[in-house]
Amino acid sequence: MATASRVRAPRPRRAASAPPPAAPERPARDREATKARILGAVGVVLARDGFGAIGVNAIAKEAGVDKVLIYRYFGGLPELLREWGASGRFWPRVADLLGDDPAAFQRLAAPERYARFFDHFIDALRERPLTLEILAAEMVERNDLTAVLESEREAWGEEASRLLAADEFLRRPALRGLTLLLVAGVQYLLVRSRKIRIFGGLELKSDAGWDELKESIRRTALAVMRPQAK
Repeated sequence: MATASRVRAPRPRRAASAPPPAAPERPARDREATKARILGAVGVVLARDGFGAIGVNAIAKEAGVDKVLIYRYFGGLPELLREWGASGRFWPRVADLLGDDPAAFQRLAAPERYARFFDHFIDALRERPLTLEILAAEMVERNDLTAVLESEREAWGEEASRLLAADEFLRRPALRGLTLLLVAGVQYLLVRSRKIRIFGGLELKSDAGWDELKESIRRTALAVMRPQAK
């Protein structure tokens, strides 16, 4: 007798799988903490591996985050480097150089305001060894990072000029050139202090040597900005 053929029941169709839910947006506190880790990682990679190692992958690895977060929070590497340069980690912010009471600083006479600004500027750069390494490297190499930091410093200089002695710069045009020489000279001496101990008889590795330089700047400011005879 012929065996009846078995008819297989049709298998139920699987429901189409829904796409995975989008990752929830991080709370603001977590977002800021992650951004801070990423910014900190920029300095770590620079100090340890140098300019050539700076990239999204290296920074993300150091920060322990997915590189997507760098693009999400900063937009990309140039924007990240720009924010790092403006964060105060590389270059002291003008507001930080006014002291604990910016209003009191602004009320000082122009020569004293000028001298104190340089006091704080020197101290701030001496506390940033990575900045000194970058300044030294800039003399022989130019890349995306140095271009960004150069732009940030130029904006810093304009802001500092407005707050420091804008009226004095207008009355005494030569003061701008003198200020540029002092800013450049401080940077040069600090960069040289990485490798040498004495420059022109000045002890570059001691507080006493830098105190002597600060006093010279103060006396110069008093001489140059003395009230003009009517």
